[in-house]
Amino acid sequence: MAPSTIADTVDIELGGRTVSVPKGGLFDRYRMNTDLDRVAADPRVPGVDFFRSLPKTAVESAIGPTLTPNFYYRMSKAQVTMLAPLRAIRTRLPADLEPLRAGPRTGLVSVVFFRYDVCDIDFYTEVAVAIAVRPPGRRRLAPLDTASTVAFDSTHAYVLSLPVNTEIARIRGHDGYGFPKWTTDIDVDIDSRRVTARVANEHGGTDLALSVDTPKQRRSADGATISTLTSYTRPRDSWHETLSQTNVLASGSRLFPRHVDLEQGSGRLTDDLRSVEAGRVLRLDVVTECQNALHLPVPIAVPAR
Repeated sequence: MAPSTIADTVDIELGGRTVSVPKGGLFDRYRMNTDLDRVAADPRVPGVDFFRSLPKTAVESAIGPTLTPNFYYRMSKAQVTMLAPLRAIRTRLPADLEPLRAGPRTGLVSVVFFRYDVCDIDFYTEVAVAIAVRPPGRRRLAPLDTASTVAFDSTHAYVLSLPVNTEIARIRGHDGYGFPKWTTDIDVDIDSRRVTARVANEHGGTDLALSVDTPKQRRSADGATISTLTSYTRPRDSWHETLSQTNVLASGSRLFPRHVDLEQGSGRLTDDLRSVEAGRVLRLDVVTECQNALHLPVPIAVPAR
């Protein structure tokens, strides 16, 4: 499914920076205060009931006054979850955070490819390399946390890298959320048959690429399957958590899948994967249709370990 083509751009101010966005796009027209009735009329959008239950709030943020959450009305994603040795993971994880254990000496690392077809900040793509962590301060048995994460319904993560392909997404993600973002060419195509994706490095070559058959998709009723991702960042030396809520509408998974072609080339994403020695693929999750609400980060107390 190709994004809407908007040839012209308009310059807007965001957090003291000038950014070009599609003229006549959702951000140009609404500045995050998007008219849900207008969005519902877009044939790509499966509905807006999920968003009506999440009213937006005006807040002051690192990028100036804005509204939260950021709404993604039509999106898809593919996640490859791999096993990695804890000794390697700990070299990349802040001491305050504890890696989630998949075994006595093993943790979990994921690569996630995202495609946002209809969004408050317009079409874009991004890719994450992230380490699964235990929620800070939670007194819960680690096996229960691991089961919840592998079931893909409640995940906690520390993000190592998160490139995007538009400047507004980079500024909002880096300045507003504290994520390690940069801009590069990212192609992500996800449908019911196949997932293909490629991230370019700074020289135009391949940093990371994925090619895999899509697992059989199961439809979910609107609002029946909500998964959450909580990410931890430390902008300005204080810990924050960012909540992402996903309304899953069509998804499929495979444990220990075969024929996952995850090509590691040369670049920052590949460097991050190699630094944690990510190895065997534990699970493949592909969501061909979903919606998302991304909340602005809030400060939290993280007990010293």
